[in-house]
Amino acid sequence: MLISQKWLTSLLNNAGNPGWSVSAEELDAGFVRVGFETEGYEPLPETTGPLVIGRVEEIEELTEFRKPIRYCQVNVGKANGTGELQGIICGARNFKEGDYVVVSLPGAVLPGGFEIAARETYGHISNGMMASEAELGFTSKSDGIITLPEGVGELGQDAREVLGGPDTIFEVNVTPDRGYALSARGLGREVASAFDLEYKDVAKDPSVAGVDVSSVPAPTGDLIPITLEESTKAQRFGLRKVEGIDPTVQAPFWMQRVLMLAGVRSVNAATDVTNYVMLLLGQPMHAFDADKVAGGLRVHNAQGGEEFETLDHTKRTLTPGDVVISDDNGIQSLAAIMGGTTSEIGDDTTNVYFEAASWGALTVARSARHHKLSSEASRRFERGVDPTIIEVALDMACALLVEIAGGTISDKRTLVEGTAQNREPINLRVAHPSELIGVEYSKETVIKRLQEVGCDIADNGDVLVVTPPAWRTDLNEPVELIEEIVRLEGLDDIPLVLPTPRGGRGLSQEQRRRRAVTHALAYSGYVEIIPTPFMSNTVVDTWGLDADDPRRNTVGVQNPLDADYAVLATTLLPAMLEAVGRNVARGRHDLSLYSVAQTAEKTADESPMPSVAERPSDAVVEELVSSLPVQHLHAATVAIGNIEPEGPWGDGRAYTWADAIESAQVVARACGVTLDIESVEHLPWHPGRCAQLSVDGVVVGYAGELHPQVLEALGLPERTCAMEIDLTAVPFNQTLPAPVLSSFPALHQDIALVVDEAVPAESVRRTIEQNAGDLLEAVELFDVYRSESLGDGKKSLAFGLIFRAPDRTLTDDEASAGRLAAAEAAEKEFGAQMRA
Repeated sequence: MLISQKWLTSLLNNAGNPGWSVSAEELDAGFVRVGFETEGYEPLPETTGPLVIGRVEEIEELTEFRKPIRYCQVNVGKANGTGELQGIICGARNFKEGDYVVVSLPGAVLPGGFEIAARETYGHISNGMMASEAELGFTSKSDGIITLPEGVGELGQDAREVLGGPDTIFEVNVTPDRGYALSARGLGREVASAFDLEYKDVAKDPSVAGVDVSSVPAPTGDLIPITLEESTKAQRFGLRKVEGIDPTVQAPFWMQRVLMLAGVRSVNAATDVTNYVMLLLGQPMHAFDADKVAGGLRVHNAQGGEEFETLDHTKRTLTPGDVVISDDNGIQSLAAIMGGTTSEIGDDTTNVYFEAASWGALTVARSARHHKLSSEASRRFERGVDPTIIEVALDMACALLVEIAGGTISDKRTLVEGTAQNREPINLRVAHPSELIGVEYSKETVIKRLQEVGCDIADNGDVLVVTPPAWRTDLNEPVELIEEIVRLEGLDDIPLVLPTPRGGRGLSQEQRRRRAVTHALAYSGYVEIIPTPFMSNTVVDTWGLDADDPRRNTVGVQNPLDADYAVLATTLLPAMLEAVGRNVARGRHDLSLYSVAQTAEKTADESPMPSVAERPSDAVVEELVSSLPVQHLHAATVAIGNIEPEGPWGDGRAYTWADAIESAQVVARACGVTLDIESVEHLPWHPGRCAQLSVDGVVVGYAGELHPQVLEALGLPERTCAMEIDLTAVPFNQTLPAPVLSSFPALHQDIALVVDEAVPAESVRRTIEQNAGDLLEAVELFDVYRSESLGDGKKSLAFGLIFRAPDRTLTDDEASAGRLAAAEAAEKEFGAQMRA
């Protein structure tokens, strides 16, 4: 909220602190001390040189130019040294002969370094300038020059005294739970606490703001009938009337100044009064032209579909969730947000209805967001407005308008009660603040600070019965009261005690494994991406998955960001393949990506929706937990193009299905497990180039080249390869203690076995590993040979075997015995023949 320091200071002076003032820096620190950050503060820009009060004596309309121009004779008294009329050119149209204006004479320097000098323009010499609010730095733009009321001062007098003098504008950051602070009343209360000042509530004593409501007659009956429907959630609605005002009179400059410095545009006297009361009390109001209101008023929900033109001259289509105010002619106002043009205050308005009400915060917030119409009123109502100040707001508005524009206040008033919202008292143990915060707060301190907030307190000894004020809707629990005590006493008084960390706690097994996998894939040349947790609704159909495939068991999103991506991903590949497609479209043809992220699989078609009024039963909690989706951590890689680039050194090497399988091995080694690999058919992989990945007999993933039809449907390059492993399904393997390294040399022997083409090499390797004896340290496939000499449908698999003993140097005979035992086992299982 923007607020003038001078205005805030004057209110506190009138509230029992005469002569009190602080610097802008001290006031900023005071706001922070009671928990209100400021976005900064800026002094009003200064005008130097002669800036005086003048009166327009004559106006000559110059019609020979493209835009209307006036040549004015202005009386500035003796300020010009001669007493003669000052000739000034002006293009504004909001003044007439006899009006008092602010004149900057030659020699004045306006904000921004704009120097005023006598100069010829439009065929005349202009000896100065009649100033607007924008030119003096009060606002960013204005519709005309400043006009002052008659008798405001002597002609030629320094205008700075009338304009309010130097000031500083604060922008206070008001959080959503403190709507009361969007007013001078609320901020004044906070500043009074920050500087330990006396505070008088302007809502209880309007004289603090210089408003005399003694002339406002006590209501003797209803003004007009008002119907307040319960469905609107409105709490109270009040209406008063002022008759016979002068529609030509503008609000005094002191009021316009308060509005301008708060970022509110001056419109007319009646509207300016409602805005001033809103800034002062925090109670938004609306002014109707009473002659344009037919019959009584009805506060109700719109039917939906009606078209309504708001004061910003925008036609809006209403919804059943909008609350409106209607008369016999139709809708007159979009309640709590903005009035309508049909009963707008005009240049001929003489009779005014002032309306003040308290509306449901949630209803206002929904309507404002639906219509994308955030007004000063809606900002306050959706944060909560004090429902108890409607009467005083109406009285102050009536008194101010009569003081400004004349007229009489009707002795009738309509006040309708709607949905009651009584505040429940809160029991607060006196010792609770001290116990919770660790700072000793006396009983007197607790009571004093809660009273400063506006609470009513009943002292029951060790327990205080606290009733929060109507405007503090955020105070409902003892801890919230304690927060107010601590805030006002000073957060700096709380000692800083660093917690002592517990030893022996580090990353969990899951966290260490995830970190190991991500590091291993990154070190292997893959680039990490963070995939979206959603996947396309049609991707499983594009892949052609079976109806019972678990990847079809998706969790739907009730309010998706994108209707085409309305399910949680059961696999990481869809999002990764889309990333590949985007890169290809941008000219990247060599790419290797990886991701480690969670997937979700549905476990129940629906979840129970227990009441929030009480804790659900254990059975309902168990049902809730069991209905949650199963989330597993997956690791996946996708690659296209070359894994080794082309260059002067020779041709590049394309990424193949074997590299996809190797990426799975990288993950397995990071997890400390051994993969069993065998050929299978599993979409979306190519049926002849897909490997099933297992650990201890449990299938954990697949790797290989993707199916050509899937790639064609997705618009991806041929030979795109991918791998995906369910890390949650991979068992944890304890690798401690570390193995003891042997200091004895190893013996290397090779074995070549001729087997049928259909026999997987991995199966042969496992058989050798299991039967070559305890001295076998490692076995690796290093060559696959095919030749007519081997026979039709035959291949030769060459393995390198490493033998080592931990306590001695092996002999060739010991290693050969292990090698021959492995060959015999392969012959029995696969019919393998050992090549010479």
